[in-house]
Amino acid sequence: MTNQEKNNNHYDESNIQVLEGLEAVRKRPGMYIGSTGIRGLHHLVYEIVDNSIDEALAGFCDRIHVVIHKDLSVTVSDNGRGIPVGINLKYGIPAVEIVFTMLHAGGKFGGGGYKVSGGLHGVGASVVNALSEWMEVYVRTDGKEYRMRFERGVTTSPLKEIGAAEESGSTIHFKPDYKIFEELDFTYDVLKNRLREMAFLNKGIVIILEDQRQDLRNEFYYEGGIVSFVEYLNKNRTPLHNPPIYITSEKDDAALEIALQYNDSFIENIFPFANNISTPEGGTHLVGFKSGLTRVINDYARKTNILKAGDANFSGEDTREGLTAIISVKLTEPQFEGQTKTKLGNSEIRGFVENVLHDGLSAFLEENPSTARVILEKTLSAARAREAAKKARELTRRKSVLESAALPGKLADCSEKDPALCEIFIVEGNSAGGSAKQGRERKYQAILPLRGKILNVEKTRLDRILANEEIKAMITAFGAGIGNDFDVSKLRYHKIICMTDADVDGSHIRTLLLTFFYRFMPSLIENGYVYIAQPPLYKVTKNKKEEYVYSDKELEEKLNEIGREGVELQRYKGLGEMNPEQLWDTTMNPETRTILRVEVEDAISADETFNILMGDKVEPRREFIEANARMVKNLDI
Repeated sequence: MTNQEKNNNHYDESNIQVLEGLEAVRKRPGMYIGSTGIRGLHHLVYEIVDNSIDEALAGFCDRIHVVIHKDLSVTVSDNGRGIPVGINLKYGIPAVEIVFTMLHAGGKFGGGGYKVSGGLHGVGASVVNALSEWMEVYVRTDGKEYRMRFERGVTTSPLKEIGAAEESGSTIHFKPDYKIFEELDFTYDVLKNRLREMAFLNKGIVIILEDQRQDLRNEFYYEGGIVSFVEYLNKNRTPLHNPPIYITSEKDDAALEIALQYNDSFIENIFPFANNISTPEGGTHLVGFKSGLTRVINDYARKTNILKAGDANFSGEDTREGLTAIISVKLTEPQFEGQTKTKLGNSEIRGFVENVLHDGLSAFLEENPSTARVILEKTLSAARAREAAKKARELTRRKSVLESAALPGKLADCSEKDPALCEIFIVEGNSAGGSAKQGRERKYQAILPLRGKILNVEKTRLDRILANEEIKAMITAFGAGIGNDFDVSKLRYHKIICMTDADVDGSHIRTLLLTFFYRFMPSLIENGYVYIAQPPLYKVTKNKKEEYVYSDKELEEKLNEIGREGVELQRYKGLGEMNPEQLWDTTMNPETRTILRVEVEDAISADETFNILMGDKVEPRREFIEANARMVKNLDI
């Protein structure tokens, strides 16, 4: 873009409007960034990157560079226009200072700065500043470079010209405040996944992530945009047609992009975004997409006589089996429901998305009859499986009165009826199950032993899943249904604890269980109800004193502490080797145990991980295991 073109779209101090002063951010940081844990820490980076992305959406930036430094500070640089440095007439201070010191200040409030923007509606830059030990801002504009510095949100070095600049842009260098955050340790993969997502959603932008702590670097650039995104999501699956279908449209206050591709799996993966922000709870754009897709496929099936006069329509569920799709809307005035912006509320967007998808996909199916036939055959197959699953589900419901004799897993239930006080241990094998039943606290702890490995649901349709005895036992014990019928309010236990052996088989069973929960009972994980037990690996005895250790590293530390002479060491190959009292003391007693809560930081990376580990393709799984084995080895050095 030439300087002349930039000048034609003027952006200066007059574009910056202020709604209210910066208050209480340091007192109540969770209100602004969600938490002061690791998630909130990463959110600081996203907020600054969002400002650079806004410059890109406005057409003035095509390169963003993020660096994690060894001192845990972060630099975000872009080649946009540079934040305005002129004096704001209302406040008598530079516009850039307003942006970083006043809440709800920025070019996003009708001041003409941006047509479309993401971030936290202008609170981003000032909130990051308020929650940083220090921040330095460098602005390059009109051939000059400026610098200013803040400490915990307060200006300590006013804006000053420091030299000449060949190109325009902004550089923000900040260090999160150790007084605010529980830990200051950025996770490279979390940032990498989010920045890759941003590059997919904004085609033609180069985003570089660099970690100087570990000498890691990734560069993301996708000319194909969300089409490349869908191809990336399906890379470990077998697509039924190539390339993905792409549909786009614009109107005065909104732009829409849709990319979709069917694969041979039975999993539905639809990821909606609004102004580059992931909206996992969906909203009007997702509702419009689903209704439009169902309508198009049913219309085409009627037209081509695949559905005959007496046949029932395909359900939405049928039309989405094996579908991977990205929906990206960009709006001038987005309305997000809730502080965390996980659901889009603009009512007019539903009709816009539905109509655009209907017209675009109808035209595509007409022009590509062979692809249309593949999609319709997939949908027809899904409808038949749905009918079979419906019968299996009804059978499971009829057995839902909990009688131990009717449960293949031999549930040993607890006497407490309040789900918030109840926990169920999913235990591998009958011997461990026996110890767990004897060692448990019967009032609030239930035990469900599983025989062998459950079905791999990543490669199986719902009708077959519902015929599996071990899965039926879990569904019946939990009492909340499965899939689209899952009702978390009917759940009988608010702690579901996977308790498997600390070996390869135990790890595999745990992954199978987590895959099942993630694919067919996702609200279990979303509500924080799924946990992983941490049984000990060793019992260390010296001078008749017994202690338990939970990893090889912990064992080495313990032996270095107490000395190796006269030590008796017992390695537990399985939970069944522990007597009931030992199992209670080490793994089940809430006073002494360690359990890990299962959380999904990012749905897209979680989907990718489960698909790699449990899907059909061997090579990606081998590469994943090798890469992560190296990572663990490095951590132990």
